[in-house]
Formats: sequence, C-alpha cells, structure tokens
Amino acid sequence: MKRLTFLTILVALGVAASAQSSWIGQSTSKKNYISTGMPILLIAPDGTSSGMGDVGVATTPDAYSAHWNVAKFAFIENTAGVSTTITPWLRNLNVGDMNLFYLGVYYRINPRSTAAASLTYFTLGDIDMTSIEGEVVNVLHPNEFAVDASYALKLSDNLSLGASGRYMRSDLTNGQTYNDGSGNTATHAANSLAADIGLYYQQTIDKAQEFALGAFISNLGAKLSYSDEDNDKEFLPANLRLGGRYTNKIDDYNKVSVMLDFNKLLVPTPPLNNNTQEWAEYNRLGVIQGAIQSFSDAPRGMSEELEEVQISAGAEYWYSETFAFRAGYFFEHENKGGRQYATVGFGIRYNYFSGDFSYLIPTTTISSNPLSHTIRISIGLDLKPTKE
Repeated sequence: MKRLTFLTILVALGVAASAQSSWIGQSTSKKNYISTGMPILLIAPDGTSSGMGDVGVATTPDAYSAHWNVAKFAFIENTAGVSTTITPWLRNLNVGDMNLFYLGVYYRINPRSTAAASLTYFTLGDIDMTSIEGEVVNVLHPNEFAVDASYALKLSDNLSLGASGRYMRSDLTNGQTYNDGSGNTATHAANSLAADIGLYYQQTIDKAQEFALGAFISNLGAKLSYSDEDNDKEFLPANLRLGGRYTNKIDDYNKVSVMLDFNKLLVPTPPLNNNTQEWAEYNRLGVIQGAIQSFSDAPRGMSEELEEVQISAGAEYWYSETFAFRAGYFFEHENKGGRQYATVGFGIRYNYFSGDFSYLIPTTTISSNPLSHTIRISIGLDLKPTKE
C-alpha cells in the first residue's frame, strides 16, 4: 500500500513507532496500534509535566499551557513570560543530532485574557543516503515544525475558555522519490492547519485547598499528505485530554498537589488486517467523522476502546514556593503501544527565573521509548509579577 511510503522511512529511523505507537502492518492479533502523522505534537515539551508522568490538562498555568490546555493561560499570575526546552531524542542509542525544541511565550492582556504563541521544532539530524556500493549519494535533513497562536478568556472567576490555531509542516523525505514495489512515488513536505479548544475550571475550597478540572481537544485539522497519492494521507494526532488537580497548602512553606489525566486519540482505529477494501474505507474517513467514530469503532468493541485510553498520574511538592520535587507514572495498554514509564523531576524558582528538570525511567520491555533515560531541562523567565 502506497500510504506506507513515508512511514517506512520513519520506522527505519526508529522514531514513529516509539513516539506514538505507529504501526505499519496490522495483523489478527489483539495489538492494533493507531498511526498518526507528526506524533511529536503529543510529546511533553517541558521539564515540569514530564516529571509528573505527562499530566498537564489541569496543572498550574505556565508558559507551556498551549500544549496541555490553552484555557489555563487565562489564570496565569504573571503578565508576560517565555520558556524553552530542548529534548534529546534517542540518547540511549547514542544518537547525538536528533532533538525536539520548544519555545513558548505569553502576554497577559488584562486580568481576564491572555495571548500566547509557541513553536515546536523536531530535527532528525543528517541522514546519509547511500548507493548499493555504500557510497553516500545524498544527505537528507528531515525535520518537522509547528507554530501556533493562542487566546484564553476568563468566562467567570472560576472558568476559562481558550483556543489555538496551528500551522504545521512535516518534511521527512526532502522530496525524494521512492519505489514501493508498484512504481516510483514522488514525495513532498506535508502541510496542515489545525485548531485546539480547551476549558479550565479552578476553585478555591478554603485558604489552604484548591482543585482544578480541565478538558482539552488538540490538533483537530486536515490530514497530512506526503505525496499526490490519495491514500498517502495521515491523520493528525487529534487528541482529547481530561483531568484534574488537587492542591493542599499545608502551611506557609509546604504545598502538595496530586494530578490525574485521561488521554485518548480522536483518530479512528485502523482495520485489524490488510484487507484492501477496509483500508480504502479507512483512508476515505474525514477528520470530524473519524474523531466521532473513534469512540465506537474498535474491532473488539468497548474493551478495546478502553485500551485506547492512556492514564497519567503525578504529584508535586513545593517548599517555600522555591524548590519543587515531582514524580509520576504513565500507562498505555500493551495492545495500543505498551509505553509504561515512571518519571521524576525537580524545579526551582528564583525571582523571575525558573528551571525544571525531569528524567524518564521505562518500566516495561514491551515497547521502546525514544526518551528512555533522557534528562529534560526547561528554563523560563516570568516578567512583571502582578499584584492585584
């Protein structure tokens, strides 16, 4: 099937299958992974949430809220800020030039509304193309990036709504032509537009306790096309995230938060076999139709639908609003990718400066993870703290 042309390249690089459970050949087994284009859009971009099992839909608002829940920006406490993270890729394989870069900025327009923007850039480094004799004939520079603009508004003292618009470009083949067995196929960079929408509710119970709830739909947009073939289109990683947070300020120096997220791709489940007709019908599905169908189309029924829900749990402890210690766990069912890992993290705040660190510890051998044993470091600057 020609729709597999660009995925073949990704799997050869060891990226797509690990990053978001992409799978090329389906079989009659229970393993039925959901494939998407640009899975990097779902990778945690910061050292805060990545230290807590990748929770984020209802965590404390920060410069990375565009990724986790854009509505949180309306409750951010500072008037402006910028934060950035560089995430090493496949470091456990000693790959030195693959990195995921994220930059986020925000500006609080007034006490009820905030604007923000972010950039995600993924580079696979230099890939040598060789002849049969082993001579280098070309050097490819595969890369992907996404840029978005966001706006969040307080609908009340406790509830906010946010939305983002995103442009993305995925250039994995640098225009190379490949033969997939049925003829030569010319490839090109894929471009798309997508939108996010989020809700965030934050309520103080008393002077010491607070809880928050969040709902976020992200990356809902046009399919990615890497060639002129109709079946060479991939769904974006449209995603639904629901979750909550509970915070208890024990005293003037100690504060503890616990968080839980549920995450599901709004992408239709692929056929279990290589039936040409079934795949043709799958490829014809539209984005909205596919998102709606994703809640009820699993071949094995509701039990498989539940397997598609990923669970993240995390905890955070702050001392004197200066030092933070974090831990978390991420679970994905083995039939849907099998990524399972623990995370730990550390944070520091000093005046306007912030630094966050995380470390990922795989807990299963079912699936490899390109971020295994990776240290992520985020740095940020929050300007002009408001005093209302």
